Amino acid sequence: MMKIIYAGTPDFAVPALELLVKSEHEVIAVYTQPDRPAGRGRKLQQSDVKQCALSYGLPVYQPTSFKAEADLEQFVELEADLMIVAAYGLILPASILNSPRLGCINIHGSLLPRWRGAAPIQRAVLADDASTGVTIMQMDNGLDTGGMISKKTLSIATNSTSFELHEQLKQLGADLLIATLPIIESGEIQPEPQDESLANYARKLTKAEAKIDWNKSAEQIVREINAFIPWPVSYTHLDEKLVRVWQASFDTTPRVGESGHVLEHNHEGVYVSCGDGVLCIQALQFEGKKRCTSAEAFNGRNLTGCQLL
Repeated sequence: MMKIIYAGTPDFAVPALELLVKSEHEVIAVYTQPDRPAGRGRKLQQSDVKQCALSYGLPVYQPTSFKAEADLEQFVELEADLMIVAAYGLILPASILNSPRLGCINIHGSLLPRWRGAAPIQRAVLADDASTGVTIMQMDNGLDTGGMISKKTLSIATNSTSFELHEQLKQLGADLLIATLPIIESGEIQPEPQDESLANYARKLTKAEAKIDWNKSAEQIVREINAFIPWPVSYTHLDEKLVRVWQASFDTTPRVGESGHVLEHNHEGVYVSCGDGVLCIQALQFEGKKRCTSAEAFNGRNLTGCQLL
């Protein structure tokens, strides 16, 4: 049995914590980011991991960083055998990484070294990768550069969204963690070094890159739409008002029309001319309105002939 410190913040990190609690190991502390304002009321909201930890009666720590001596001393005094990190969101100094007897490991949502950084799931979709997966890695001072302990591959189905992959990978990561812990506990792990020539940086998403460029190919735009679900969601403008696009497919059949021109709108979709091919929008959301299907939108307004910008 190991004494484990768990560190994570969003719901991606919840399944692994739940399995740890039910395992033979003891979760002695949970670290998560401080409560932050959220929603229209800007009320302080607890992270998904904090809510999970409290439901199991686990002690929760929420330092803003580990620069304060008191936070570092508190961590060291826990005398953990191992620290497990999953989407924690804070940089861990060497003093933290080296404190647990068996070091710190990370559950990373990609097949390293393919995508390092904050948004590996979304970047895999954008790049049209055929597969992704989860890597359990030994943490070091670099950004997702540590040695790889174990991996599990997941095929990316056609038209998979980042949300769908996220839901699959968070459970895959939890299962892989539990399967890997006996190897780590034995002290006989030999992490595999990453090939630096294969590494790519999965930079954090921005709202700006979710704006649809109708001069791109319809195929590329569909990948972006899928990648940006559930956030920041691809968008365009109609009559100077924002329109979010939640679901679309593409047609490579050439059609005459300026990029962004709505060639046809019927109950099956909103057909928009692109730099190459035609995009068929099946689900959209007008500014100030709820998400709707193309058929529901058609009943309110026929967009045929409109220009999207």
